[in-house]
Amino acid sequence: MATRTAEFPSTAGAYPVARPLTLCHFTTAHRALKSRSFHRECLPLAGHGVEVRFLAPVEKPVNRDGIQVIPLARQGALKRLLLFPGLIATLLAQHATIYHLQDPQLLPAAFVLKLLFRRRVVYDAYEDFPSMAVQKPRIPRLFRPVVAEAIAIAEAAGARIFDGVITADSATLRRFARTGRSHKLVFYNFPNLDFFPTPAARAKSFDVVYRGGLSERAGTSVLLDATERLAAAGRPVRLLLVGYCDSRACESELRERIRLAGLEPHVEIRGRIDHENMASVLSEARVGVSPLLATPKFLRNIPVKVFEYWACGMPVVATDLRPIRPFLRDGDAGLLVPPGNAADLARSIGWLLDHPEQAARMGAKGRELVVTRFSNAGEVTRLRRFIAQIADAR
Repeated sequence: MATRTAEFPSTAGAYPVARPLTLCHFTTAHRALKSRSFHRECLPLAGHGVEVRFLAPVEKPVNRDGIQVIPLARQGALKRLLLFPGLIATLLAQHATIYHLQDPQLLPAAFVLKLLFRRRVVYDAYEDFPSMAVQKPRIPRLFRPVVAEAIAIAEAAGARIFDGVITADSATLRRFARTGRSHKLVFYNFPNLDFFPTPAARAKSFDVVYRGGLSERAGTSVLLDATERLAAAGRPVRLLLVGYCDSRACESELRERIRLAGLEPHVEIRGRIDHENMASVLSEARVGVSPLLATPKFLRNIPVKVFEYWACGMPVVATDLRPIRPFLRDGDAGLLVPPGNAADLARSIGWLLDHPEQAARMGAKGRELVVTRFSNAGEVTRLRRFIAQIADAR
């Protein structure tokens, strides 16, 4: 159990009392309980004796597996400014040992907690947020470089001021590694096997599944091109798209693209799903794909979807990008294809579907890798040690 010792006065003098380490995670951007912050970090920490309070824009307070989930108002930029004092008051009322955040838009609140109220703060830069800002459709194109630079400056300041900085990959950590005296940790987004049990034999409704953002940069068009090529070659496949579009307009464009290509009978868009249902949904397919393009973000961040496919016992076809290449280099658990190459993607998918025994061996190898090397259990052990070190720092 993760505890810290505090000195409390009594009539007999001071004596040590062990009290739980309390972690307060807060977000105003995500209504759903995000898989990294809740299922991979907070929930396992709670299982290791950490008292967790999870503040998010949920409808009502609930207790989820021992975690207090506390409602916060969802905030746009103007509302965030107007409600800022109330947010700070709510956070301080938690009396947490450590305050943990992932939203770059909440960095001002984190600076206030640290600089004015001397609270211990950990910032989880789980994405390359400056690179994301450069490509974010909701930000006017003219302002994207300015926003990206502002985030980079704020993150660098946080690395100097906060008590800890976490990233999801070593490439992102390099931006902070030699900045400030804050503790640093790479916490990989490996699957929590509590939500990915041993795969059971079942009928497959789909040949291929993709899980994640549905956009040009994520390779959605390349995947649809590959699907068209397979159909034209007399090898039609059933494709399941699990994820989200940047906007309703983007989703309409995607559906129109599918209709014009004559792929409507072969493609299903499932949308967002709860993490608790992820393994069941992914397991409806035979092959998992990660067709990401070579954008600045994907040249740094490791695609978690690959490990989730493996956790479900599926072989993987992934774009040959630097972050994922070491995990797939030997070809035992999947195939690599050049980014943006629909022909190679189609050939690799077709080969796996036409060679079910080899595909099954690759899927079994992927599951073995997740269980023995790439699961959440080891990451949580390191995370618990990391926050305990911060809590005990003087």
